Amino acid sequence: MKYGICVASRPADIDYVVEAERLGYTHLWAADSQMIWSDVYAFMALAASRTTTMMIGTGVAVAPTRPAPVTAAAHATINEIAPGRVFCAIGTGNTAMRIMGHPPMRIAEFDRYLSDLRAFLDGDEVDYEFRGRIAPTHHLMPDSGFVRFEPRIPMHVSAFGPKAMSLAARHGDGLVTSLPPDPDAVAHARQRLEQSASEVGRTISRETFPVSTLTTIFVLAEGETVESERVRRGTAAFAIASLHYSYEQVTQFGKRPPAHLADIWDEYTAHLARTPSERRHLAIHRGHNCWVEPDEERFVTGDLIERTCLVGTPDQLRQRVADLEAAGLDQLILLPPLDAKESVIAEVASALIRA
Repeated sequence: MKYGICVASRPADIDYVVEAERLGYTHLWAADSQMIWSDVYAFMALAASRTTTMMIGTGVAVAPTRPAPVTAAAHATINEIAPGRVFCAIGTGNTAMRIMGHPPMRIAEFDRYLSDLRAFLDGDEVDYEFRGRIAPTHHLMPDSGFVRFEPRIPMHVSAFGPKAMSLAARHGDGLVTSLPPDPDAVAHARQRLEQSASEVGRTISRETFPVSTLTTIFVLAEGETVESERVRRGTAAFAIASLHYSYEQVTQFGKRPPAHLADIWDEYTAHLARTPSERRHLAIHRGHNCWVEPDEERFVTGDLIERTCLVGTPDQLRQRVADLEAAGLDQLILLPPLDAKESVIAEVASALIRA
């Protein structure tokens, strides 16, 4: 199992990335959401210049906010700074677009975007459609120190539902998602990917197509329970973000809320309904994966934490990680809250990575 960190891109946290590399984390997934965090590529450039072994990539880049050649050039620029240590993870903009009051990119458009982006990341020429016009497009000066397309930049596709997973299997070099910390969920995702790949004449395997999942991990002290204040400080930001995501899925697609949210769902939706509908998109993602707003603390239950995060003693966590790996998971990506991130990754490194 590999361990990565996802960082809400912020220049002041570059020393945190350096420390994560020292502790043995192999990947930095730099979050891209233009109206809540810093520019992702500025942060990646800092990370590339301050690290030596860690893989550096977007976690994840937002397709609707940048044309495919722009996204490719940005990654190829980082690849010039840190050759062979760059990956691109790309998604439809579940958070970044909704924060601006818009839906994510639709699947058909994302399909074309991924095809174009993969070619641009390889330095190829594309008959690229932009603003209603198609024109041959490629980087004109790839060998002059501006960008680097070799070593090849892997493209991990962010996907949650079956249609997006099919696109990941068709175009991607890996899947990045946020699965429940459950081996059955991992095995189901692997099965879906392999079936989708076979439908387009492609074969994928553990060796060629890694599956990574975003979560956070918390190491319990002896006698500590998930209800402790220390656990809440280390996990609540990630747990509450899952509630935000579920709300968006229900309101946009008419899905049923997950069963584990039944006890808090009506109260939570009533809480959001106090914000006028034209401004509600500004309220939903406050503190997104960084902290929990005081008026939402009551929605962070022990059950919500356990269903979204890996929490346990060192022995329990080692067994759970082994089960996830056996089911087909290749990397756990930790996203702890801002004020507890250093202690969380240090404890996980001691319990899991160094062990």
